[in-house]
Amino acid sequence: MAIQLQQALTVGKYLLTQRLLGKKKFPLVLMLEPLFRCNLACSGCGKIQHPTEILQKHLTPEECFAAVEESGAPVVSIPGGEPLLHPQIGEIVRGLVARKKFVYLCTNGLLLEKSLAKFEPSPYLTFSVHLDGLGEEHDRLVDRSGVFEKAIAAIKAAKAQGFRVTTNTTVFEGADPKQMQEFFDFLEDLGVDGMMISPGYSYELAPDQDSFLSLEQTKALFREILAPWKSGQKKWNFNHNPLFLEFLMGDVDFECTPWGSPSYSVLGWQKPCYLLNEGHYKTYQELINNTDWDNYGRASGNPKCADCMVHCGYEPTAATAAMQPENMGKAMGALFS
Repeated sequence: MAIQLQQALTVGKYLLTQRLLGKKKFPLVLMLEPLFRCNLACSGCGKIQHPTEILQKHLTPEECFAAVEESGAPVVSIPGGEPLLHPQIGEIVRGLVARKKFVYLCTNGLLLEKSLAKFEPSPYLTFSVHLDGLGEEHDRLVDRSGVFEKAIAAIKAAKAQGFRVTTNTTVFEGADPKQMQEFFDFLEDLGVDGMMISPGYSYELAPDQDSFLSLEQTKALFREILAPWKSGQKKWNFNHNPLFLEFLMGDVDFECTPWGSPSYSVLGWQKPCYLLNEGHYKTYQELINNTDWDNYGRASGNPKCADCMVHCGYEPTAATAAMQPENMGKAMGALFS
């Protein structure tokens, strides 16, 4: 079971509460970016393209806790940069776990093994290790040799100490479906607690703008990659609502929920999506109240959103859809499979 029953029940209760309160716009996952610094320079990511004075900044634990309380989201994803470079990352995670937030600390794995002493195993904490493929393929995509081997060693060490570990994979244009399937088999044998996948997203600051997928490319590629999972031939342990995977394959159609995964960083609350470079608000309420949400998502006609099928916008939609009576059986079946 990838998504823990405890997390699924908490998120389900949260969604039901928002519905009963009549709220239309609410976050499901807070993307908390305590710093942009990183010890890698991946060509598909633009975080380290920020000016030096921005890269030198990081959020204090108090700023992180305030953002979490302000948004009220039940799940907190901590991407970067590389969060393990933050001098107080242990304190930040302990504070979020104490608040009973489900924390996904995203890391490339290079610093994970030697950082484990900063953390304690908890059902509220998951390390999400970035892996885009096997061996040389992953090292090619992160532009450094030896990263894959070090990340795998860190996963094994974390699992041995009782931590929950998932993987996070971005699929870019040109990915080989057979190799991706072999990669998923490898992760299953490794014993990770779940795998997360997403199509390559058109991040505006990324140095490589040629490897992002169009809408139809995404559907065709994921149909091929996930065919053994769809047929039941493979029981890959994905850390996703199955409706999101069906969406990636083009079997169901969703509209973006652009307020579902707000992003808070040293720059403030991003307007309105972390893939776009449109500025920041000082408060979460300003983000919600001042954003013209009709300008975002594929239905809006915004050309920046035309090819997007990324998790930050569409997993919240899938989560809400799972609460519909006709979908609840499928969602519960995935939990207990």
